[in-house]
Amino acid sequence: MDRRELLKMIAVLTGGVVIGGEVFLTGCKTGAKADAGFTATNIALLDEIGETIIPATTTPGAKAAKVGEFMKVMVTDCYTQEQQDAFMKGISTLDDACTKATNKSFMDCTPEERHAFLVSLEKEAKEFDKAVSEKDKPQREEFAAKKKPYDFVSSPRHYYTMMKQLTLLGFFSSKSGMTETLRHMPVPGKYDGAFPYAKGDKAWAE
Repeated sequence: MDRRELLKMIAVLTGGVVIGGEVFLTGCKTGAKADAGFTATNIALLDEIGETIIPATTTPGAKAAKVGEFMKVMVTDCYTQEQQDAFMKGISTLDDACTKATNKSFMDCTPEERHAFLVSLEKEAKEFDKAVSEKDKPQREEFAAKKKPYDFVSSPRHYYTMMKQLTLLGFFSSKSGMTETLRHMPVPGKYDGAFPYAKGDKAWAE
């Protein structure tokens, strides 16, 4: 699975454009702050959020893939200043919202409480992102008409949407995600368009 296909998959799963995706494809810097202000506490929280989205089962979860560190790199290198600011503000906003909903910080919640909270937060995120998508639609269509869809830079999505997108991107591009969750063939053989597939089989990483 190459970067472009991975971004398409995440866009479908999260219902919108992957923030920073156009820069992830080109490997360029955005001109935003070189240090977005991440702390060790922020990264630990993001690891736990990621682990709630992709928990460890018989295979490693998002925490094992160090998605918190991945988010730090992506937000620093691939987000615009506006997107960076929205993401960093979202870290404290999420914890405040969790405390209001559960009387506990996210880190103090049980796995079940964390899951229930993120499910409710995703509903809020979908409404927010729907409004952003409508606002961005004219500009997005303009870039598509010019056949330059990856030059379009989206307005910031809901902070939870950005966290979920980066969790999926970080996990499925990590060594553990590609080799233990997906099926991986380091040296692929010939192309076989009719390779047998049974429902429930792992997708291919390559």
